Amino acid sequence: MKSASPTSPAAASTSPEVRRQRSDGAEARSHLLLTALRLFAERGFTKTSTREIALAAGVNIAAISYYFGDKAGLYRAVFTEPMGSAKDDIGLYDQPGFTLRQSLQGFVASFLNPMKQGEFIQQCTRLHFREMLEPTGVWAEELDQGIKPAHAALVAVLGRHLGVTRPDDDLHRLAFSITGLALQMYVTRDVIEGVRPQLLATPKAIDLWAARLVDFSEAMVAVELARRQSLTSAKKSKT
Repeated sequence: MKSASPTSPAAASTSPEVRRQRSDGAEARSHLLLTALRLFAERGFTKTSTREIALAAGVNIAAISYYFGDKAGLYRAVFTEPMGSAKDDIGLYDQPGFTLRQSLQGFVASFLNPMKQGEFIQQCTRLHFREMLEPTGVWAEELDQGIKPAHAALVAVLGRHLGVTRPDDDLHRLAFSITGLALQMYVTRDVIEGVRPQLLATPKAIDLWAARLVDFSEAMVAVELARRQSLTSAKKSKT
């Protein structure tokens, strides 16, 4: 992973706070952000200039400085604001009183609800994958500050329901496998739409798939529980 340069989006976190917007400037800021999202997703951070973004958005280039500080600040906003951070959704599934199904429902819903935004969220997905291939430092921050805490929370949830107090490799494998069920819908969206487009055609269709993923995830947990119980029984029979 490349280290962030002083002008990279990762370094923008130390830049001055963006000026307070007037209420009538929110729409202009949103339009600028969406335009930048499209261009950054298509070309990446390095190959996209602020002049091109301003021209495509139909605004003066000074608007980027006004709303976001600089190009790095704009990129950071584009990367983080539309989808948020994985850690923001932890409360939707990591609750001590939740049943396993309630936790899985919250986790899957937090993952798949953004898909209902169609082309917009596809651009966000493309940007995230481009960032992994052409890192600026923003992805590394999200991994450390967002994805790792969210993964740890899911591991804790699964551990509670499996009676595992010290997470082991198999518990992490289970958590990654459940996450992978939802993640593959983003990664293979073009394939799904080419083979069976009705599966993602409407918000209702996405909700139905989410319900199925909860079923599949419960089955995976059940298999892991049975495996662990079998190992425990085998050990007891030897003593």
